[in-house]
Amino acid sequence: MFVASVMASVFLSFFMTHFLFSHKLRSYVQDNLVVSGKTIIESYKNSYPNHLDTLMGGITALPIFTIIVYDEQGRPLHETDKVAKHKLIVDEENLRSVLNGGVFRGGMGKEYDRLVVGLPFQIEGHAYALFIKPETNDVATLAVGYFRMQLFLVVFIGTLLVIVTSRYIVRPLKHLTLATRNMAKGDFSIRLATKSRDEIGELTASFNQMAQELDSLERVRRQFVSDVSHEIQSPLTSIKGFTMALKQKKMDEESRLRLLTIIEEESDRLSRLTQDLLKLSALEHDQIQPNMSQYRLDEQLKDVMIASEPLWSNKNIQLNLDLEPVVISADEDKLSQLWTNLLSNAIKFTEPGGMISINLIASQHSVTVSVADSGVGIPEEELHHIFKPFYKIDQARVRAVGGNGIGLSIVKRIIELHGGEIRVESAVGKGTTMNVMLPLVLPNKYNKV
Repeated sequence: MFVASVMASVFLSFFMTHFLFSHKLRSYVQDNLVVSGKTIIESYKNSYPNHLDTLMGGITALPIFTIIVYDEQGRPLHETDKVAKHKLIVDEENLRSVLNGGVFRGGMGKEYDRLVVGLPFQIEGHAYALFIKPETNDVATLAVGYFRMQLFLVVFIGTLLVIVTSRYIVRPLKHLTLATRNMAKGDFSIRLATKSRDEIGELTASFNQMAQELDSLERVRRQFVSDVSHEIQSPLTSIKGFTMALKQKKMDEESRLRLLTIIEEESDRLSRLTQDLLKLSALEHDQIQPNMSQYRLDEQLKDVMIASEPLWSNKNIQLNLDLEPVVISADEDKLSQLWTNLLSNAIKFTEPGGMISINLIASQHSVTVSVADSGVGIPEEELHHIFKPFYKIDQARVRAVGGNGIGLSIVKRIIELHGGEIRVESAVGKGTTMNVMLPLVLPNKYNKV
């Protein structure tokens, strides 16, 4: 379709150029014929009546024009077309029009007569008509043929170049179309090779980048599904196994209560996992909007610390608070969950007898909350993974302290929902510090209420 459109445009341009050029050339030649005809008429009048034969003989000797002079009865008096290749034939209607004083421009129905001009004149009260046309000799015919051949070659070579060039344009577009269809079927591994730096090359590079990102998202999705399946399967397996044990074995009351306690704990674990997944899914898809209110952030941190007292007091952890009085505009419930998750993580990975510090520092437009622990720390190469769902650095230790690896993902999404950011500083064996920066007032672009 593209090639056909271009070729149609080329041929249309060729014929329009030929038509316009031919029309302009005809007008130019006819204007010159009128001037030359008037000069001949003046010479004819000056030579009348004694030297007309001499004048016409001289004109005939210079075969530049073909001339016929008619008297008022329409009889040809003098004509030079006896030696011309193409006879000048004047019809009666045009002849009478010129004898009556009109000027004739145009052809006689044949291509070589299209440049004919007819001019009227009078001598001693008698009407005469001069018809004149240029004599197209072999050189002129050759020049016209050469010009037409040039136009033909331009069109022919141009068409070939368009066809060849279009193949280089259309081919990568066809490859892109095919790759897009494969991608729609779920194949995100496809990549297109390109060395071009034009628009097609940029389009191909953008396609490859999109394919790479979609491939990465697909791997994350598959890993997420696998992790969810594993996290759900583990408590279900325990529940099923201990239930079968209770049904099939006779045991004392103490053993039975121990198995029931395990079943209850695994059920609670499964319930927490389901709730966390629902929260994470809602946060990821912007289904939960911040319910904004103004409140004391320092008082909220104290409340979270008090609510977590059974966890840190049982491990004999020293908890230090350094909180400035701060009023913040935020979603109180979401931030309460945020601080609870951070503090719970710090407690889980801090050894008994360790220390946790919570600091609150306010500036003119933002606030920074730091939760630092003296726990096991995080290897540097793992820091950029810790906010991914279900990511666990030490699987054995996580099983010992509990948790499903979703908490920090929820933390990060709540912070992003409030237009803030979180930075992590950690060293193995020295502890971890979570620095949360939040605006005192939620920016408009984050406030969708």
